Amino acid sequence: MEVNFESAKNDVMAESDRLITREFGDYEWTLRQKLAIACRILFDEGHASGLAGQITARGPASGTYFTQRLGLGLDEVTASNLLLVDESLKVLQGEGIPNPANRFHSWIYRTRPDVNCIIHTHPPHVSALSMIGTKLEIAHMDSAALYEDCAFLAEWPGVPFGNEEGRIISEALGDRRAILLAHHGLLVAANRPEEACVLSVIFEKTAKLQLMAMAAGEMRLVDPATARQAHDWELKKKVVDADFQYYARRSLKTHGRCVG
Repeated sequence: MEVNFESAKNDVMAESDRLITREFGDYEWTLRQKLAIACRILFDEGHASGLAGQITARGPASGTYFTQRLGLGLDEVTASNLLLVDESLKVLQGEGIPNPANRFHSWIYRTRPDVNCIIHTHPPHVSALSMIGTKLEIAHMDSAALYEDCAFLAEWPGVPFGNEEGRIISEALGDRRAILLAHHGLLVAANRPEEACVLSVIFEKTAKLQLMAMAAGEMRLVDPATARQAHDWELKKKVVDADFQYYARRSLKTHGRCVG
């Protein structure tokens, strides 16, 4: 397709999609390596909050998933020290124990067969937004990937160690990719580690922008039809891959050994 100054926007976007798909091929990282890289990206993006938060991804057998070992921060996770656990958090491979709060991940995996990776963190701007009783608002182009895709749990159910919290969080998430948890943090449930990681980065940046905008004046929300178009574009597989590869290249300059 030849694009010129007479081309319609949809045609330009279609040609751009073709070129991006051709340009950004597959890469060789294993699932474990992608999870370790995602942890380092999140650390670099300010998502670390001591030992709070988890990353998980479905394992090789039904009812299993990979996660980090309790006691390790995001900057200490490697491909080799990840645990494989079952949905009752029994360790099947690896040394150590998982975070007991992982139990609510099991509830999400049970109710959402489309979800293959979950990230939960307590970054500062999301945490601040979670304290004032307001949902995440999408009012900027860079946040469109979360448009109509971020739920809000308005009441904190407590430390998510029990089945009760698992039911509450999974039901509040519904069929969306993300949720803002009041008095708590963010959760992203996606089909791939790349998508979960990129959306988590966008989530925190969006919360920061929202707090800045609220301090400056009244936010003007975006046009729904335009926002939906931008949402779908930003979540195209190769667009997400390009974003993830950029963040990975940047983090691996410092954290190169995490893939070992």
